[in-house]
Amino acid sequence: MASPPGRTPPADASDGSTGLESPSGPESPSVSAPGPASAPPQGVGRPSVPEASPARHPAAEASRPDDRAAAPETNPSAPDAPAPTLPGRPPPAGPTAAPAYGDWTPAAPSDGEPADASPASRLGPLPPPLPSRVHVGTRPPTYDAEPTALPAADPDDLDALVPDTVLDGARYGACTLRAVSVRGDSARYRGEPRRDALLTARFGCKPGGLARVALATGARTAPGAHLAAAEVCRWIAAAVGRSHERLAADIRAARRTDLKAGLHRLTDRGLGKLRAAATEQGLDPDDYAASMRCLLLSGDPECRTRVFFGVGPGGLFRLREREWQDIEPEVAEVKGDPVLGFGSAPHETPDGDRLTMDLGIPTPPSPYEPAPGPPREPFRFRTSVARPGDVLLMCGTGFAEPLSGEPGLRAHLADRWSGPEPPGLTAYLADTQVRVKGYADDRTAVAVWEA
Repeated sequence: MASPPGRTPPADASDGSTGLESPSGPESPSVSAPGPASAPPQGVGRPSVPEASPARHPAAEASRPDDRAAAPETNPSAPDAPAPTLPGRPPPAGPTAAPAYGDWTPAAPSDGEPADASPASRLGPLPPPLPSRVHVGTRPPTYDAEPTALPAADPDDLDALVPDTVLDGARYGACTLRAVSVRGDSARYRGEPRRDALLTARFGCKPGGLARVALATGARTAPGAHLAAAEVCRWIAAAVGRSHERLAADIRAARRTDLKAGLHRLTDRGLGKLRAAATEQGLDPDDYAASMRCLLLSGDPECRTRVFFGVGPGGLFRLREREWQDIEPEVAEVKGDPVLGFGSAPHETPDGDRLTMDLGIPTPPSPYEPAPGPPREPFRFRTSVARPGDVLLMCGTGFAEPLSGEPGLRAHLADRWSGPEPPGLTAYLADTQVRVKGYADDRTAVAVWEA
């Protein structure tokens, strides 16, 4: 299984080109057709296996004598038989590598099947995916697995209530979308509302349409954190919807510079509205704040450019060929000491005598200069060209932290999400609720399966 995701993005993660890479898939192993079964010897308590009609080849019929002996058949479902390997689907790996295919048997050829049909064409339907888990790790979490207490409600402000879980999904363009936001175990136990917000929306029709998914997380200690998260999601969605035609055209043309500049301005306006709303309500802008992350998906099936942007912590991962990659965009950090401005007087003479004495008293701000504003979170942006079979995962900190810190969760989700088909809504909900001890925050995760 993959080691914990690093912070160095792959070289092709931010490539603005629209060319697709075609990874070579594994070759399908051949499966031999079962032969006719012989009667078990006396005294053996194994039940008899019905005979199956093997596919016959004309050349093989000519070389066989009429009084040939029947070869014993091997039952794939027997306890002492190894589990067969499915063509085009690698065996499970990691802690979930259990014999999940024990009840799977090849289908017998039908009467109308050609005699020279390949063995792989006679296989039955694929088995169900590996079952999801309740928790990973050595010990179960402390909190209950199900909701305990409901949040307190105000009869005059029922619009402020948020449900425990939000689940959504769609198949749009060349991808399948799954999105979920679940209240954390800690909030469920204390009867607190879910601070995470999730909003999915589609604007326009293909190929000029655009699907937009946003998630936001309110401040931990603020009483109205869930309201701030919901507001910033709505404001950003409205701005994207009004400009969706130009955004969709820029995504199809891979205009990375234009996209980054436009989405940066759009994000600043949305966060500015949130600060203005806090001032109007008499609240501290630092309390009525939220981090926000968005994903834009083109409705054109030929376009595989995925655009991510946002502000604040979280996670952006990619599952490619059963390996997790951390593609969260890095932000610039200020390093080194402050630099004196041009024309400043030196603070000591050439002989080493200091001109002033530093008493450790901070210098008051000048009345002629505006007060410095609070430091803002850096803007994060990335464009990623998807390959067929990729899974792109955007999530908040409540899901990014256990995914980065628990190898068992990464291994389990790689087994669950590397199948030929994406999971359904209920299966995706169960996957994202696999619990890890020490992580009890809200979980919001948006995953995109590439066709």
